[in-house]
Amino acid sequence: MTRFSLTLAAIATLCATIVTAVAAEEKPASRAPSVPLVVHDPYFSIWSPSDKLAESWPRHWTGTVHALCGMVRIDGKTYRIMGSEPKDAPAMEQISMKVLPTQTFYEFAADGVHVQLSFTTPMLPSDLDLVARPVTYLTWQVKSTDRKPHEVSLYYDSSAELVVNDPKQSVAWSRPEVAGLKVMQIGSKDQPVLRKAGDNLRIDWGYLYVALPANEHADEKALTVIAGSEKARLGFAKNGHFPESDATRMPRAVNDEYPVAACVFDLGKVGETPVSRFLMLAYDDIYSIEYLGTKLRPYWRRNGMDAPKLLQTAAAQYEELMQRCAAFDRDLMADLTRIGGEGYANLCALSYRQAIAGHKLVAAPDGRPMLFAKECFSNGCIATVDVIYPAAPIFMFFSNDLLKASTTPVLDYAAMARWKFPFAPHDLGTYPKANGQVYGGGERTEDNQMPVEESGNMLIVAAVICQLDGNTTYVEKYWPQLTRWAAYLKQKGLDPPNQLCTDDFAGHLAHNANLSIKAIVALGAYARMCEMAGKKDEAAEYRRLAESFAKQWIKMADDGDHYRLAFDRPGTWSQKYNLVWDKLLGLKLFPAEVAAKEVAFYKTKLNRFGLPLDNRANYTKTDWEVWTATLASSRADFDALMGPVYGFVNHTPQRVPLTDWYQTKDARMQGFQARPVIGGVFCKMLDDSATWKKWAGKTSAIR
Repeated sequence: MTRFSLTLAAIATLCATIVTAVAAEEKPASRAPSVPLVVHDPYFSIWSPSDKLAESWPRHWTGTVHALCGMVRIDGKTYRIMGSEPKDAPAMEQISMKVLPTQTFYEFAADGVHVQLSFTTPMLPSDLDLVARPVTYLTWQVKSTDRKPHEVSLYYDSSAELVVNDPKQSVAWSRPEVAGLKVMQIGSKDQPVLRKAGDNLRIDWGYLYVALPANEHADEKALTVIAGSEKARLGFAKNGHFPESDATRMPRAVNDEYPVAACVFDLGKVGETPVSRFLMLAYDDIYSIEYLGTKLRPYWRRNGMDAPKLLQTAAAQYEELMQRCAAFDRDLMADLTRIGGEGYANLCALSYRQAIAGHKLVAAPDGRPMLFAKECFSNGCIATVDVIYPAAPIFMFFSNDLLKASTTPVLDYAAMARWKFPFAPHDLGTYPKANGQVYGGGERTEDNQMPVEESGNMLIVAAVICQLDGNTTYVEKYWPQLTRWAAYLKQKGLDPPNQLCTDDFAGHLAHNANLSIKAIVALGAYARMCEMAGKKDEAAEYRRLAESFAKQWIKMADDGDHYRLAFDRPGTWSQKYNLVWDKLLGLKLFPAEVAAKEVAFYKTKLNRFGLPLDNRANYTKTDWEVWTATLASSRADFDALMGPVYGFVNHTPQRVPLTDWYQTKDARMQGFQARPVIGGVFCKMLDDSATWKKWAGKTSAIR
C-alpha cells in the first residue's frame, strides 16, 4: 500500500510539472478578447469584439451595439474597415492590430494602398485634466505601396446609439458653431440627467460630438452630414457620395433608420508620401455623479470649461498629445517587458484604459478630484472599497493623486455621523448615485457586510498613500476612522468570524486564512502610519500586535507543504494574494519562507488557464493571480504562474473587455467584465522600487 501511494504521489507531481511546463510555454498574451477603441468612463466606453475591425459592430462594454462605421474608397472601389455594414462594401484586408496603453492601431491593405487607423485616448496619469478629458482622436494615415498614385477618400460615422440607453428613445441633433472646427452634436431628446442608477445601463443624457478641423487643407472639402444611416453609408459605398444636407425630421428614434454623424475626407491622389487626417469623438455628460445628494460636474468642467472650449483645446493639442502618448506607450511597454516579460506587457497594455475607464473623475463642490469606481456586471455599486483595493496598483504606480481621489469619497462618507459602524463601508450606492451604502445591510444593520475586508483594504491603501507622499498629511483629517478600523481588526482580524470577503461569490467563510493575512498586514500598515505621524507608542503597540498575529497565523494555518483556506479546515488551500502587501510595503511581518512555500505549492495546482482561487472550485480571479505571482522571488516562478493567464487572454471564448472571474480549465468567463479591478495587474510593477519611483513621480518614501 505504501509503495502504491508513493507511485500516485509521483504521478501527481509529474502531472503538475507537465501542466506548469505547458503553461509556461503559452505564447504571450496577444489576442485581445475585446479591443479598446474609445474608452473613457463607464458610459463612454466602446470596444471591438472581433479579431478584425470590419467583422462586427463596435459595442459598449455591456454588449450593446455602439456603431462606428469606417470605409475607404480606392480608385472607385469601396471597402469597409470598421463595422459589419454596408454589405455592399467588402472588408478591406486587415493586416495587423496592436493595443498599447493609450493607443490602438489597425492596418489595412488593398489595391496598392495601405491604411492605418488609430484610436488615441491620451489618459496620461500625470495630468488629471487629460485623464478626465472625454476625447478620443481617430487618425487615418494613407499611402501608396505600389509606386502608383491612387484616388482615395475616407468615410466615418458615429451612430446615435451612443447617446441612448434604449434604441426606442428619441434623439435630436445640431451643429454648434466652434471656431476652427466642423462640429456635429447628437443627444437624447429628453435629457434625463442622472435619473437612472444601475448596472446594465448606457448614458442617455449629455451630448456626443464628432469634430474635425475646418479648412486645414485648402484644396480639400471635408464633407459632414447628419443623416439616416442607410442614406449616408450606402451613398458612399455605391458612388462615394452621401446626402448634401442634414436630415431635418427631429426627434427621431434610433431604430427608425437611426441618424449618424458622418464625414468624408476626399484625399485626391495619394502617393508614397503618407497622407494623414484626424477627427475627435467626444462626449459631454454635463453632470456625471450624484454624491450625497449633490450633482457633480466632470473634473474637466471644474473651472467653467464647456464643450466648445473642450474641443478647441483638444484640437490645438493634437500634435503634442500624439507625441506624448507615443513616448508614454513606448517607455511603459519597455519597462513592463523588462519587469514581467512580453506577455505581461501585453496584458497591462490591454488593461490600462479599461482600468482607468472603469472610473469617473469628477470635481467635488470644493474642487477636489474625486474618482468613482463602478462595479461593472458584478452588482453596479459605486465606490466599492473592495474594488478600489484591487484596482489600486495602477494608481499606486502612476498617480498618488488618482489614488487619493478614489479614497476621498469613501473617507468623507465614513467620517459622517450616518456611518455608525466600527468598520469601513463597502460602497457608496449604485452607479452613478453615490448617496450611501446599498450592499448588505446598508446603513441599517451588519448583515452581509465585509467588516474585516473593507477595514483592511482602507488601511492598506491609506498606508501606500502616506508612503508615496512621505508624510501623513492626507490622512490626518481621517485619523479617527483609521484608528477605529485598526481597533476593529485588533479584535476581529486574526481569526475572522463567519463573514464575507471580497470574493463574496464564494459565500461566507469563518476563520478565513487569507482574510486574516489582510488584517495582519493592515495592522502593520497602521503601525507604519502611526510611526510616520510621530505617534510612537501607538506605532510600537500595533507593530507588536501585527508581529504576534503573524506568528500565530503561521501555526494556525500550517498544513504541511502549504497553508490552509481556513484555520479549521485541514487539507484545504487558497491563494494568499493579500500577503503581497507585506512584501511591497516592506513590513516584514511574515518570514520569506511563507511566500516561498505557497508559491511552490501553487505550481502543483495550475490548470491550463490559471491557478484556481482555492480548492473549492476551478474558477479564479485575474487580478489576484497577478498578486499571487508577484509573491514569487524569481522571474522563473513568476512566469510559471503567469503563463496560464496569458493563455486565458488568448483563448477565452467571450469577446468582451477583460473579465476578472473565469474558469481555469476552459478559459470561459464565469462573470464580470470591463471592471476597474483589472488595474490590479500592475501589481508586479510595484515590486521593482526603482521603476516604481520613476513612474510614480513624488515617491520619496518608496522602499
